[in-house]
Amino acid sequence: MKHSLPDAVLISEVGPRDGLQSVKTIMATGDKLKWIDALYAAGLREIEVASFVPAALLPQMADAAAVVKHALTLPGLTVMALVPNVRGAQAALQAGVHKLTIPVSASEAHSLANVRKTREQMVAEVRSIVALRNEVASAVRIEAGMSTAFGCTIQGEVREDDVVWLAEQVIAAGVDESGLSDTTGMANPAQVRRLFNRVRAAIGERTGAAHMHNTRGLGLANCLAAYDVGVRTFDASLGGLGGCPYAPGASGNVVTEDLAFMFEAMGVRTGIDLEKLIAARAPLMAGLPGEPIYGMTPEAGLPKGYVQGAAHV
Repeated sequence: MKHSLPDAVLISEVGPRDGLQSVKTIMATGDKLKWIDALYAAGLREIEVASFVPAALLPQMADAAAVVKHALTLPGLTVMALVPNVRGAQAALQAGVHKLTIPVSASEAHSLANVRKTREQMVAEVRSIVALRNEVASAVRIEAGMSTAFGCTIQGEVREDDVVWLAEQVIAAGVDESGLSDTTGMANPAQVRRLFNRVRAAIGERTGAAHMHNTRGLGLANCLAAYDVGVRTFDASLGGLGGCPYAPGASGNVVTEDLAFMFEAMGVRTGIDLEKLIAARAPLMAGLPGEPIYGMTPEAGLPKGYVQGAAHV
């Protein structure tokens, strides 16, 4: 690797939003709050707790404001919510979130399926959300999450030039950062390195998080490739819960437990207590009984003699 170890990364937990909106079962609000408390107790300090969308479309998110209200009581936690439009942003800002994430698709076909807007229309929506933020809550940060940056299950290949163009467009529209999402689990490590390098060359330090899926078993490899070219924020979901309801066949976010173990074993600090992180699976399973969850590290257990904080290289 090109980078000297150790270094620190931020793992941003997206399970309470990305995970829960992808399963049919609706987790009770009380169970959500217990799960978020367990994630916080494990050391996670950025959690995407909800998305502000019509309850008729995503009944799993009908309690978004109540979930945000609770999450705001946890000291030092960055409370994040996804908003697809100005109306969602108004509700999220009114609820008091610290950070907004806006899904912007590099694939035109996915953009129309996911938010019913063309890419150009979404850039205009982003501009409106930024104007609203500037007017009512200037301290709130905004990240544009670049969906389908590495391929699309609807249209197939997504041109890298389109990804770079869209990253430049959303930064020009005023967002604080733009990350890249492998929404469909089609990325490979060489592609991840190349595209993050191209985006960083275009928008510099405003390059945001890597959001990888493990659909084809390359989630961790792709995260490591992103780390290798300077990415230091990674989205992940406890138990690998989640996927995109508008990307058929795109299963499985990167498992938070496996990602945290990989970095900690390398001597790269995450601020996460691995044993408490694995314990956070209990409230998840209690709130979603029967829902399959994944993770190699929780199944195998920590290695014999493993001491967190010591580099195992």
